[in-house]
Amino acid sequence: MGTRRRGEELERAILLAAAEELRESGYAGMTMDRVAARAGTNKNAIYRRWPHRAALGIAAYRHLSDAAMPAPDTGSLRTDALEMLRQANETWSSPHGAILRGLLAAAADDPQLIALMRERSGVDTMDRAWLTMLERAVTRGEAPAAAVHPRVAATPMMLLRAEYAMRGIPSVPDEVLVEIVDEVFLPLVRGHS
Repeated sequence: MGTRRRGEELERAILLAAAEELRESGYAGMTMDRVAARAGTNKNAIYRRWPHRAALGIAAYRHLSDAAMPAPDTGSLRTDALEMLRQANETWSSPHGAILRGLLAAAADDPQLIALMRERSGVDTMDRAWLTMLERAVTRGEAPAAAVHPRVAATPMMLLRAEYAMRGIPSVPDEVLVEIVDEVFLPLVRGHS
C-alpha cells in the first residue's frame, strides 16, 4: 500500500482529477464520486476542501487556467489589446473554452455556481494581465494613470464573454474584437484623465 497523500499533494491530485473530469464530461457530468475515484481518495477528503460541486468545478477550472499567457508587449496598447483578445478568443473556442462555456451554462441554473464565479473573478490572472498592459501604456505615455483600474482592465474580456453568452457562438469574428478595442476599450482608457 502506498503512502497516504496529504495537504497540497492531495489537493493537486483532486484538482487534476476534477480538471480531467471537466475536460471529459463537462461540468454537467462531473460528480464528486467520479473525481474521488480518479484522484484515489474519498469524497470526505474533497468536501473538506470544497464544500460542494460548484466550488470544486470553479477551482478545477482555475487550475486549468493557471497556465495563462503573459500580457503581450508589442509596444502599442491597441496591438497589445487586440493580441490579448485574439488569444482569449482562440482559447475560448478550444476544448478548454468548452469547459468555461459549460460552467457558464450551468450557472444559469445554479445560483451557487454563479455566485462563486463572481466571487472568484476579483483580480484573477487575466485581469492582472490587462492591468499590466495598461501600466505599460501609462509608462509609454499612451494612457493616463487613472486608466489603470480593475473595471477598465476587465471591460474587453467582459464584452468578449458577452459575445459568447448572447450569440452562443464558439468563436467571435475578428472584426468584433477590433470593434471592442477601437470603439470601447481605447476610448474608455483615454477618457480616464
